[in-house]
Amino acid sequence: MSAGAVDTLLLAPTPQSWIDCAQRELDVLLVDHANCEKKAASTALALMFAYAEDLELAEQMSRLAREELRHYEQVGQLLRRLAIEPKRLAPGRYAQRLRQLVARGEPEREVDLMICGAFIEARSCERFASLSRVLDGPAAEMFASLHEAEARHFELYLRLAWRRAETAGIDAAVRIAAFAALEAELIVSRDAVFRFHSGAPA
Repeated sequence: MSAGAVDTLLLAPTPQSWIDCAQRELDVLLVDHANCEKKAASTALALMFAYAEDLELAEQMSRLAREELRHYEQVGQLLRRLAIEPKRLAPGRYAQRLRQLVARGEPEREVDLMICGAFIEARSCERFASLSRVLDGPAAEMFASLHEAEARHFELYLRLAWRRAETAGIDAAVRIAAFAALEAELIVSRDAVFRFHSGAPA
């Protein structure tokens, strides 16, 4: 998927102030990135259990979980190479706020969870591309290599959202627009905590 295709989903680009902060806070960025990869794998596994009757979804999420764990291992290797000590970080607001928009009842919930996943992966894809251009060395190489994978993940979640919406008679475009508006607000508004998916540094 091209960067332009990702940009059709994301309503706002990453602020330059976030990119500047990422260069200064590379240790925090990489530690949180490792956490994000673990969370992504955990989310895929949770979806397998939640929608076990959907074999296509389960198979796709199984593959996704394995790939996310391989990405976690890559980040872990880079942390060791750069002598950055992993540590617990309080989560940022981004994923939590997006999930507050997810419907509680089915089948709307399944559609929303897929859309939420698509936005998280699309933002990761966009940020990997940005970081690979401004960083150098092994971090830049890793982000460049992960960019394509995140694009595939974004496409997968979005395809699954449209598939379920069609069978359930749900207008996916309306839900995508709602998530897009909130996602853009979280990205451009001031954020007191710097994380991989945080907004403009306060």
